[in-house]
Amino acid sequence: MQRAGMNVRRGRPEVDAIVVGAGPNGLAAAVTLARAGLSVRVYEREAHVGGGAATAELTLPGFHHDVCSAVHPLALASEFFRRFGLAERIELVVPEVSYGHPLPGGAAALAYRSLDRTVDELGRDGPAWRRLFAPLVDHAEQVAEFTGNQLLRVPRHPLTALRFGLRSLEQGSPLWNIRFSGQAAPALFTGVSAHTMRALPSVATAGAGLTLATYAHAGGWPIPVGGSGAIVTAMVDDLLAHGGEIVTSTEVRRLGDLPPARVVLLDLTPKALLRLAEGELPAGYARSLRAFRYGNAVAKVDFALNGPVPWRAEGLRAAGTVHVGGTRAQISRAENAVARGRHAEDPYVLVSQPSGSDPSRAPAGQHTLWAYTHVPRGSSVDQTEAITRQIERYAPGFRDTILATNSRTAREVEAHNPNYVGGDISAGEVSLAQLIKRPVLRPDPWRTPLAGVYLCSSSTPPGPGVHGLAGWHAALSALRHDLGVNRPPDLSPTRPA
Repeated sequence: MQRAGMNVRRGRPEVDAIVVGAGPNGLAAAVTLARAGLSVRVYEREAHVGGGAATAELTLPGFHHDVCSAVHPLALASEFFRRFGLAERIELVVPEVSYGHPLPGGAAALAYRSLDRTVDELGRDGPAWRRLFAPLVDHAEQVAEFTGNQLLRVPRHPLTALRFGLRSLEQGSPLWNIRFSGQAAPALFTGVSAHTMRALPSVATAGAGLTLATYAHAGGWPIPVGGSGAIVTAMVDDLLAHGGEIVTSTEVRRLGDLPPARVVLLDLTPKALLRLAEGELPAGYARSLRAFRYGNAVAKVDFALNGPVPWRAEGLRAAGTVHVGGTRAQISRAENAVARGRHAEDPYVLVSQPSGSDPSRAPAGQHTLWAYTHVPRGSSVDQTEAITRQIERYAPGFRDTILATNSRTAREVEAHNPNYVGGDISAGEVSLAQLIKRPVLRPDPWRTPLAGVYLCSSSTPPGPGVHGLAGWHAALSALRHDLGVNRPPDLSPTRPA
């Protein structure tokens, strides 16, 4: 592939590598490059770093809320975080119940870390749940390797990839009810699949659900003590310890405005790259970036509570995450309404109650609650009442526990982080086509046609989530192609030489 020249590389390099954007992927790229012995500078438009992984007092003093991400299924599964030794650097609490799902009538389905216990409590659908997940849970690292990279390649573990693919086809098609006979198991799986903000069923939603549920049973869904900002702090500390620097409150408007560097990595969307490199990109590549689709959005509400959520089903009180939305059919109806550009009458609500696992999040005896629902992209509708009403349906008296709220519409979500175009926190629609072509159909999708310029955001493989993998893959590509380094650097938590 012929690569166009850019003036970011002219002149004597001021630093070896520049990273634009200090979200988890940008920081992962910066850490990887610094660990390879390069001088690294990170530019961030905000006064603080972290992007979607940040913690702040959003409601009342003493109530610490996660600004975007709250629970981290990929913190233990991500190859970058495993190499980085995240679990050795910060305290991660792993709830016994990875996620729960309230059902009409007061019951609940629970996904425990223990696959056996989950199977036992699912009753007649327990054996079907085991057949669905046991082969994936038994090879969870292989699932992580397959799903944590780009899909346009020969899988390293073809049998695991085949098992995963066949299950995705089944649960992503009208045949998705053929495996189960009851209500609890299909609702439990649909709740975790709906994280993707797409119409249900689809192969992409099923693949996401299989991945997340596999991690739920293989190691659990960890919650960082102190909030998601603890993950960012660990990465920043490592970057600074290895000579990196971070420049905040600085917006990069054009690539040509950057000082000379050997490589530039962008934790930005294709939309932003088109703006930064206007007139510099080859026509075909620019056309592909313009064709990149952004998905549905979220509207988020944070609650300060005077006590725990009074879930009718007792088991939900031990769950780090709760998917609220009723049966499989009810969740599908809500998500499909959003996909058609409408606000759901009875929305799917993703709820996290981190203060149940981490008491440092709120004053003694009180709690924080994190919740979002899916809305059409660009929505300006406040969802506080819709979310409160839906939780109240399964937790009578919830409304009486609320001390304060902080709400962000989809438009406000984008205003806070421009990578969330229209409020799309996935930084691009999570469809099968866009998991393969993210954002372009190439063996190395992180590498752009501009010499020394790479994309490293969630708009590149493996897609959304706090995992650092997009930044890590982009940094490894930059090391190979522009910096003459073919071996991944050691990322383990050691002191700098």
